[in-house]
Amino acid sequence: MTQIILENARLFDGFSEDCATGISVLVENGTIREVSDKEIRSDDTRRINVAGKTLMPGLIDLHIHAYASDVSIAKVDFADAPYRTAHAIRMLGHALDCGFTTVRDIGGGDWSLARAIEDGLIRAPRFFYAGKILSMTGGHGDMRQMSESEHNHGYCSCNSMNTLAVVADGVDECLKAVREELRRGAHCIKIMGSGGVASPTDPIWMNQYREDEIRAIVGECNERRTYVAAHCHPASAVRRSIEFGVRCIEHGTLMDADTAAFVAENGAFVVPTMAIIFALVEMGKQLGFPPQSQEKAEFAGKSAVAGMDHMRSAGVKVGFGTDLLGVTYDQQCREFTIRSEVFTPLEILRQATSVSAQILMQDDNLGCVKPGAHADLIVVDGDPLADIGLLADDGAKLDLIMRGGELVKNRL
Repeated sequence: MTQIILENARLFDGFSEDCATGISVLVENGTIREVSDKEIRSDDTRRINVAGKTLMPGLIDLHIHAYASDVSIAKVDFADAPYRTAHAIRMLGHALDCGFTTVRDIGGGDWSLARAIEDGLIRAPRFFYAGKILSMTGGHGDMRQMSESEHNHGYCSCNSMNTLAVVADGVDECLKAVREELRRGAHCIKIMGSGGVASPTDPIWMNQYREDEIRAIVGECNERRTYVAAHCHPASAVRRSIEFGVRCIEHGTLMDADTAAFVAENGAFVVPTMAIIFALVEMGKQLGFPPQSQEKAEFAGKSAVAGMDHMRSAGVKVGFGTDLLGVTYDQQCREFTIRSEVFTPLEILRQATSVSAQILMQDDNLGCVKPGAHADLIVVDGDPLADIGLLADDGAKLDLIMRGGELVKNRL
């Protein structure tokens, strides 16, 4: 039995604005067993003095693509699996070192990568994945250029699939695709509910998938006791997706005030992804981002911060995501800085911990510091409730990182 006591901590529990001081946390076999404002007595236990620094839940990034080794998805597909896996190892290791103890791969991640992480072959955060994203023909997951007449994105055993997505049209194909991804261990299902930036042929304002297709996908996920997340930029796509049963909106970049109010009234979630938008606006051209996609990125960038402001004003439940592609992976912590233009440090901390855990349907296990939860913890040298920039420094201000009770980093 492995026990560690973290003592003399200032505790942010994932929720409260008022941080208790002089707190001790007992960790046993990867789980938080006790949280107390008194000394925890235990023999033969390793004790770590937190020295009054801020102990808090490990961070959660709900929108990553571990295999997205380039900003150009066409180049990702041609890179082949070993190169994409090498990128995933680099990206996930960096995320862990920045204090992200949980990530959700919302397109492309698979059982094989999850098993490699679980078996300790890769240094990585706790890993949830959605498998292949479902896209209609000509949708955001269909990466063919206009000059290409055929695609091999289906489940036929003689063909391969797009790295991140599978094309499925009509209710029957959608049902088959959902069932296949759930069979492969997907924790949720993601659909392309609107046009996007990286895809070559669909306008960003375009609504995607019919009502009957979306409702069929949602129904299958309900039977599996999981949920649907939808890639949506325009407000119209956000509204119709939620009307049809989608639980979580990815991006929501072009959100307006009325739609934000509708999202809040329906209790749905939104995961904005600011880091990738700013990175592509600034670096896309030099990184070889396709011209038609660069134009869409710059269009989205003009409304991104205003969209978050609408979400905050309406009281939308906002999760934390970054969506970084290729070499931009190292800008993950920049998301804290960009969000601080709209949200308070407390709001951002909740987004990156307890709200994101709620989206994952892991309320009692992640994003909190309480008995029974996973021992995924970080210690911040300073007060992130006063200075969110402490989390924007790529882990430099983190004195301790613990994932599942294992000390990934310890400077205490």
